[in-house]
Amino acid sequence: MAPTPTAGSLLEETASALASRREAHWVVAKALGVDASQLYATVDLAAPAAAVEEVRAMAARRLSGEPIQYVLGTWAFRTLEVVVDPRVLIPRPETEVVVEVALDELRREAGHLAGRPREVAVDAGTGSGVIALSLAVETAAAPDACREIDVWATDESGDALDVARVNLSVLERRNASAAGRVRLARGSWLAALPDALRGHVHVIASNPPYVGADEYPGLDAGVRQYEPIGALVAGPTGREALEALLDGARSWLCDAGSLVLEIAPRHADFLIARAADAGYEDVRVMPDLAGRDRVLVARVTPRDGASG
Repeated sequence: MAPTPTAGSLLEETASALASRREAHWVVAKALGVDASQLYATVDLAAPAAAVEEVRAMAARRLSGEPIQYVLGTWAFRTLEVVVDPRVLIPRPETEVVVEVALDELRREAGHLAGRPREVAVDAGTGSGVIALSLAVETAAAPDACREIDVWATDESGDALDVARVNLSVLERRNASAAGRVRLARGSWLAALPDALRGHVHVIASNPPYVGADEYPGLDAGVRQYEPIGALVAGPTGREALEALLDGARSWLCDAGSLVLEIAPRHADFLIARAADAGYEDVRVMPDLAGRDRVLVARVTPRDGASG
């Protein structure tokens, strides 16, 4: 009879199979139901048979090319740990920058409230919900501005909203106050919003598809085989969803409101000009963590004496 693997020997076995100690660490911790930071405290303990089987199954999935995020079923995003599967895009560091920029815009917007009790933010095309949930959580923790906010999360994909709903329910158990700020709505981009919000939204943030049809075959095989094509490919140019949001957002934004979009660096110059043509008067592009043009900010300049 083969000896029962310990957590440590299982870790070594998996690291060898995956040629990645970091991924092995995540996989073994997940199967054992312990926090990754606590795994080394369990290395001498016998691994339950069910955990051994789960680790080996997860390793096989990873070796087949499935992204580690889907293998694990959850992934870290800013302060959150969110459920992810092939119904939604894998959250990426570039989108964390979108959240940071949107939070900055909400703080700026707080100065234009002029007595309005709450701000309104929208995550258009929410997918797993990471932008909306992060805005809700991080504004709830803000010491001053932005503590009162309603966050709307829209998506036309019922599958994506199902994932977002799971993540919202997880957040509700951990932080009911933040979760209570979030509303999910099914529909295409901003058309999912109630008409009463028109002209009263302070920030619209989105990570829309921005891959062109001709670019898609060149993407990493793991992306093409597992991530939803509709959340990646916008159309022939890759700008179709971005242009639709630029055109549609102004009627929903209040005076001094902001549109915050994740973009492909190659589209930056075109979109700056396109935003100006659409009537935005304060347009700029912010870099991602690698210094690439990644987040378009397009503001509606307030009229004298106007407020959101």
